[in-house]
Amino acid sequence: MKRLRLPRLRLPRWRPFRTRTATRWQLSLLAFVVLLLSWWRCNGDDRRCWPRQQILDAIRFVESGDRSQVPDGDGGKAIGPYQIHEVYWRDALRAEPTLGGRYQDCRQRAYAERVIAAYMRHYAGPAWSDGEAETIARVHNGGPQGPGKAATLGYWRRVRARLR
Repeated sequence: MKRLRLPRLRLPRWRPFRTRTATRWQLSLLAFVVLLLSWWRCNGDDRRCWPRQQILDAIRFVESGDRSQVPDGDGGKAIGPYQIHEVYWRDALRAEPTLGGRYQDCRQRAYAERVIAAYMRHYAGPAWSDGEAETIARVHNGGPQGPGKAATLGYWRRVRARLR
């Protein structure tokens, strides 16, 4: 008995990118889209991202009117130009022990900004890196859960008004 031989089927080789030129072109297009989306996110009509120093300046203005001699707030529980509470300072110090200093040092603007930076890196790292003003302001005002609290929306509106 003779064996029946079937013709061999030849399928084309699958190649997602036919040439190097096509690959480069597609990667360039992808990079452009990513950059465009990133630019739009930070510069569009509903701007979210700002330089950190501008965010800090707006928060300082909302907290203390940018006065040089700032009275204590919240019945003496918050001090300095950023009205930092002791628990906020302790959290920042626990996150970054190299911060050092004493709670009373929060009355000095430069030290207070370092405390805020340590706190934000710990509780709002990506937002701090990207300069997402709303998240930063709401965490500063309401703690780690601040962005989810309705009570921090009014604070954010005042900071946003100062940023514009």
